[in-house]
Amino acid sequence: MVPKSGANDSKTTPLVSLIAGGVAGGVEAATSYPFEFAKTRVQLRSEKGIPTPKNPFLVVSQVYREEGVRALYKGCSTLVVGSIAKDGVRFLFFDSIKHAFADPETGTLSPIRNLLAGMTAGVVASITAVTPTERIKTALIDDARAEKRFHSPLHATRLIYQESGISGLYRGFAGTTLKQASATAFRMGTYNILKDFEVKRDIPQTTATNFANGAVAGTVTTLCTQPFDTIKTRSQSAKGTSTVEAVKSILLDHGFRGFWRGTTMRLGRTVFSGGILFTVYEMVAGVLNPILVKVEHTIHVDG
Repeated sequence: MVPKSGANDSKTTPLVSLIAGGVAGGVEAATSYPFEFAKTRVQLRSEKGIPTPKNPFLVVSQVYREEGVRALYKGCSTLVVGSIAKDGVRFLFFDSIKHAFADPETGTLSPIRNLLAGMTAGVVASITAVTPTERIKTALIDDARAEKRFHSPLHATRLIYQESGISGLYRGFAGTTLKQASATAFRMGTYNILKDFEVKRDIPQTTATNFANGAVAGTVTTLCTQPFDTIKTRSQSAKGTSTVEAVKSILLDHGFRGFWRGTTMRLGRTVFSGGILFTVYEMVAGVLNPILVKVEHTIHVDG
């Protein structure tokens, strides 16, 4: 059973939120990356007019046959590093906001405040970590289909910076920030709304409960924010385009329905990853909180 410490525990300090969120983000990104890879391939423009299969398993098997298993993890290290920073920042800000505005008696927030706290955390995460790492990851996946100019994440970063400066690394910033603000609002907001509901009714917070809450949060997030994700992917292709150009290209290629391209693949990832993210976060926070309390108590006694 997972201890009740975590996102809703008033004893969770900023340091614990940062570490637990970073660990959870890294684990989630590494375990669910093939789905992210397949989703990104579908959202990018087809090479040589050959359409990419919509079934994520067909995409994965096709890439495996034609390019090998290593190709499925192209850009994975960039996403893992970015996810560690992104989720560390997101949980840090979300928990800080939540603790500042929570009901002093129940330790919970209203649904609206939960969503606003998540939105704020998403904007901060986009500025500090998400946009540049997503840009590199997407460029690597796109580049691997044809040009193969980039030899590694570091090489891609250096080349993009040399060609376009810092703006090249922040290509698609508007789309990414919209996606992060909405996705974090829905994901963390939904999870904590469910958790607050359960806490008020004394429903035990077990590993299964945390995973189920995270999976539901992932489903809601995907269905509500997919257009922003598709725009972001188009903006951050190897060549890079503006957000307006990305919107135009999606409408030109696939019409209005194109904004939901890759939904099935992203849903497969976010249901699974949402469960992993919050379960790992609660576990790590549950381990770190007692240790930190003991350390603070020792320092207090010695002092």
